[in-house]
Amino acid sequence: MAQAVASSGWLRGRVKAAASGDTLVIMGFTKAEIPPEKTIVLAHLSSPRLARRGGNDDPFAWESREFLRKLCIGKDVVFKTEYTIPNFSREFCSLFIGTTNIAKEVVTHGWAKVKEAKGEVTPEHAELLRLEEQARQQGVGLWNRAPGASAAAIRNLPPSAVGDPSNLDAMGLLAANKGRPMEAIVEQVRDGSSLRVYLLPEFQFVQVFVAGIQAPSMGRRTMAEPTTTTEVPYDEPNGGTNDEIRGPLMSAQRVTASSAYNEVAPDPYGREAKHFTEIRVLNRDVRIVLEGVDKFSNLIGSVYYPDGEAAKDLALELIENGFAKYVEWSASMMEDEARRKLKTAELQAKKSKLRLWTNYVPPATNSKAISDNFTGEVVEVVSGDCIIVADDAVPFGSPAAERRVNLSSIRCPKLGNPRRDEKPAPYAREAREFLRTRLIGRQVQVSMEYSRKVPTADGSTAPTGPADTRVMGFGSVFLLSQGKDGEDVSPAPLTAGGQQPGLNVAELIIARGFGTVIRHRDFEERSNHYENLLAAESRATAGRKGIHSSKDPPVMHVMDLLTASAKKAKDFLPFLQRNRRMSAVVEYVLSGHRFKLFVPKETCSIAFSFSGVRCPGREEPYSNEAMSLMRRKIMQRDVEIEVETVDRTAEQFAKRQKLKIWKNYVEGEQISNGPAHDRKQKEELKVMVTEVLGGGKFYVQTVADQKVASIQKQLASLNLKEAPVLGSFNPKKGDIVLAQFTADNSWNRAMVVTAPRGGVQSAKDRFEVFYIDYGNQELITYNQLRPLDPSVSSAPGIAQLCSLAYLKVPTLDEDYGHEAAVLLSDTTLDGPKEFRAVIEEKDTSGGKVKGQGTGNVLLVTLIDDESGNSVNAIMLKEGVARLEKRRRWEAKEKQEAMDELGKYESEAHRERLGMWEYGDIQSDDEENPFPVKKTGIAAKR
Repeated sequence: MAQAVASSGWLRGRVKAAASGDTLVIMGFTKAEIPPEKTIVLAHLSSPRLARRGGNDDPFAWESREFLRKLCIGKDVVFKTEYTIPNFSREFCSLFIGTTNIAKEVVTHGWAKVKEAKGEVTPEHAELLRLEEQARQQGVGLWNRAPGASAAAIRNLPPSAVGDPSNLDAMGLLAANKGRPMEAIVEQVRDGSSLRVYLLPEFQFVQVFVAGIQAPSMGRRTMAEPTTTTEVPYDEPNGGTNDEIRGPLMSAQRVTASSAYNEVAPDPYGREAKHFTEIRVLNRDVRIVLEGVDKFSNLIGSVYYPDGEAAKDLALELIENGFAKYVEWSASMMEDEARRKLKTAELQAKKSKLRLWTNYVPPATNSKAISDNFTGEVVEVVSGDCIIVADDAVPFGSPAAERRVNLSSIRCPKLGNPRRDEKPAPYAREAREFLRTRLIGRQVQVSMEYSRKVPTADGSTAPTGPADTRVMGFGSVFLLSQGKDGEDVSPAPLTAGGQQPGLNVAELIIARGFGTVIRHRDFEERSNHYENLLAAESRATAGRKGIHSSKDPPVMHVMDLLTASAKKAKDFLPFLQRNRRMSAVVEYVLSGHRFKLFVPKETCSIAFSFSGVRCPGREEPYSNEAMSLMRRKIMQRDVEIEVETVDRTAEQFAKRQKLKIWKNYVEGEQISNGPAHDRKQKEELKVMVTEVLGGGKFYVQTVADQKVASIQKQLASLNLKEAPVLGSFNPKKGDIVLAQFTADNSWNRAMVVTAPRGGVQSAKDRFEVFYIDYGNQELITYNQLRPLDPSVSSAPGIAQLCSLAYLKVPTLDEDYGHEAAVLLSDTTLDGPKEFRAVIEEKDTSGGKVKGQGTGNVLLVTLIDDESGNSVNAIMLKEGVARLEKRRRWEAKEKQEAMDELGKYESEAHRERLGMWEYGDIQSDDEENPFPVKKTGIAAKR
């Protein structure tokens, strides 16, 4: 055969398409992106005719075409023209695949007839006639004479949906097959991203647009013309007159246009994109996964074609090779992972300036790719997305040893800044703690990937020069040892394929829901493992983990004793000394012997120094080495401590910062010795009581608060008449709304505490609301609710929850609880009265009160300004409250206050008033000092 190829007349090529059982399209072998093509007919043969649109096949026409298609498609062949017919464009050829004569194979299996000779019979023609007679005798192929075989070999073609969408229920087809691969054969490639296919086994002829992409246009005619007059589908008949065009239009064939029409040339790379698609899917078995249907009932789907043992995604192949662009409108119908792959592939094609992107100019970006790999030990977790690693290659103690690494392409909640009164965002502490427990002291491999210029801390978004920006380094961090809780992160060698050397820390934190993946702009540098991060985020979102959860985030109130007064530190001292040893976490190394510690049990941060040890201070010799040693040994480690005493360092720091009570402090000035209450420096508020809850708790408004009058004025100006239309307003638990108070029909800001299940069904549906500016709570109907008007302030509620300091007051469901609430109400709510609330303590535990939300509770001594009487004392004197349990380590001033209040408690005890009616009540050591009320007659007094 090699000699035959070398001889004159034989050509090499590759089969691109099979138009019928005797007609093939063959491409030449060249380096051009679009090689020359030739449509040939197998010499001396005639196969059954395939149907035109709306017509019927000849018997066995489809089986004949399928035999030739499966035998030849994509195969390398050699062929030679045996003869031509005048005025007919096709050439009649002999064709070989290796040593196999294709014409003989077709005739042997009975899928074509041999034409009668017109003139001398050649040996080749004679052999075909012999094989035909043999097939006829054997009854194979179209010679099958079994009853009904001929009728069964005619396809029952449904009406074509190409050009007439009414012939297809596109939405029904999508609903029945969404996400399910459908078998199909591609009959025509309209352009690189749109195909005309037979859906098997029904042979529904449809047009499918490849989801997520758009290839360049193949041009169009400037005047309207029916599609069927300009295109020749594969179901054209075989045989017929000499001027008939048989088979489909291929990308290299020219269509002779009428002089009445002008052609619009294809877009750049339009022909190349079409050819790229044709050589992969034309006349091939493909799988189509329908993704959606557009408003014109066009099918949108992903197309997969076989490539050896694997299946390839046509959209991804076109994007990767620069033959198509990513389009959001159809990509939005696809799954997230498929969309990400297309976006990533397009970005890479842009970077490589492939074909469509040859002249692409990337947008300006402030990120720059870097490459710097190192290993080291994690010495600090700054936040959920930033760590500090001690580089193994840099000498111990050197300032350059510790390198700050921001995790590439992720963002975690910010921890805030206590000195600027910025509180941590939800899950910020959890993200840092998660990394701390897994990374501190562990060996990691760091792959720095990009740097980015960011504005300085003044918040400027448009830096004017180098002084206005700083450069941050971003990289991927991999754990190189066994992970916590059984996480298998054993190292794997870094291969040319980019295999990870261990567990990707960024992927780990994203998978736990402690951060989000940054959506980078085109050409912005990103993590080399960006796809894995996005996949981890999808899993976390689906699992409703961390920040993706619908639950309220965890809340922790931490008392920072580094910025508090010396008194506050001394108040905590007994709690810290209570146990000889207690657990703590080293938050920061201030020097070789001074540290900031977090004590979980007491939820406070303290400054801690080694007893009897002093290391070199800053600028002193070996200070860096001492700090480096402590950072390597105990930074962010779990430790045990013993607290011995408290020094004055905290107070001196507070004085320098002029914090709180030291706001007006002047160095060297003496504080005057005034009355005892002045020396205590306690905060006082002028208040009015707005609601009594029982248990010694009540809500107040601050008299001097200008927000009170402002909000009341805004509410008074409202003219709210018509109730909202059902369905237009659906308040949910936690929403802030306007509610009409039943007692006086006034409109007030309120928080929805409970709402009907399943949404509002009737205007009489009942809601429980909490009036955030007054503290009271009631059940009202839907008609008494309105959306919060934009003219009304959305500031937090004005009502402040307070409790009577130093007292234990029975709750409403305990004995004397009702009497205590009545006395507190009569004393505080009888007429508009102003009180002086002396704040003794703040309860920051945030305990819930009857569903009214969380927040700090002020423990106050409430003093009537007119009479000077203490409400705390009145409650004790009437026997409806008692003093809380005393502790040996109470501050001296608290002990003095309780001694004074004890006189009133003793008086009630002597007079057997209230709870002392029957003598002593339960011991202070008991958990519940007040018995719960019993139902029935026995409970009545």
